Amino acid sequence: MNRLAVVVPKAQAEAKLETLEAEGVYDDSRRVRAHDDDRVELPVLAEPRATTFDAILTQEDPEVRTASLDDYLRERGWSAEEIERAPASWAVVGDVILVSFPTECPDRAAVGDALLELHGEADTVLARLGVAGETREPAVEVVAGSGDTETIHTEHGTRYALDLAEVMFAPGNQAERVRMGEVVSEGERVLDMFAGVGYFALPMARAGADVVAVEKNPTAFRYLAENAQLNGVAANVECVLGDCREYDATEPFERVVMGYYDSLGGHVAGGSEATDRGTVSGETANGATTERIEGVAERASGSEDATDLDPSYLAAAFDALDGEGIVHVHTTCYEPAFPERAVGRVEAVAEECSVAVEIAASRVVKSHSEGVVHGVLDVEVG
Repeated sequence: MNRLAVVVPKAQAEAKLETLEAEGVYDDSRRVRAHDDDRVELPVLAEPRATTFDAILTQEDPEVRTASLDDYLRERGWSAEEIERAPASWAVVGDVILVSFPTECPDRAAVGDALLELHGEADTVLARLGVAGETREPAVEVVAGSGDTETIHTEHGTRYALDLAEVMFAPGNQAERVRMGEVVSEGERVLDMFAGVGYFALPMARAGADVVAVEKNPTAFRYLAENAQLNGVAANVECVLGDCREYDATEPFERVVMGYYDSLGGHVAGGSEATDRGTVSGETANGATTERIEGVAERASGSEDATDLDPSYLAAAFDALDGEGIVHVHTTCYEPAFPERAVGRVEAVAEECSVAVEIAASRVVKSHSEGVVHGVLDVEVG
């Protein structure tokens, strides 16, 4: 068995692991393990050429990674029936593991301890209890580990500092975050109406776009400004604290991102981000459904008049473009009715605002909750 490992700071473990995988030298047959209080050992197949590290060593007793959480629980004496009631999926965000636990899970603390063994780079396990309110504040509970909820998460080179007990992070939006960094052009003016900690603004700014990032939640805004500095794009990102409808632009934008799906009128009531099914670090996030959405079928079938929604956010997006450009509209919708239902809503607001629109593309980002998807419409204006 290969025994090489590189020693790296624990705070950088996720980013280093990503670059080792890109080099093709990360050894996923062995577990990541602690080296000392502040550093971990990442198993490698050969000495890295592009990834920096503190030291390289030969492990005397390498630990083989077991196949799954089920194996760890089985080692703890769990029966097959009990394992069936354990979480089927989770997300690793920085050094924090986010889990939506089924209500029938026998022992959440034991699952948390097993997950920490499975992911040696993590040190806290949080139970996700949902997201509430206009500013999308998460409810979480520490079930294992140190309890430190502040972390730095790295995705395709973009670094997100955040406190998972204070601000929302949706692992299932990863592909859309990456995509936004690919569709913009250098020097393009972009308005991110619901910036959060910089989910979409940072990849776009790293691609060379000039982004105005507006965020209403003061805690998320603080991390947004910090993350612009962390990623070296502070010159490309204007951070604005407040309501995006009240932002007064000095010149028009070429692209607008509307990443807050309730901006189309909150037409799926009772939804929870705890049902996110995204993928992070090779694990699928939060497969369990936490609540049933009542009345979705009736609303999606057309009994709710699309023109009854509050058009102010989308109208503000149209105004920001000054007659021409692209709006990326995030929305939730009853799955069989997507994208037609969402398109009808956008077209109703556009007609009300006397704006010509064409739907260039639509895609499902992830499952939002039972029978409901989180989707995106790329809307061409002008």
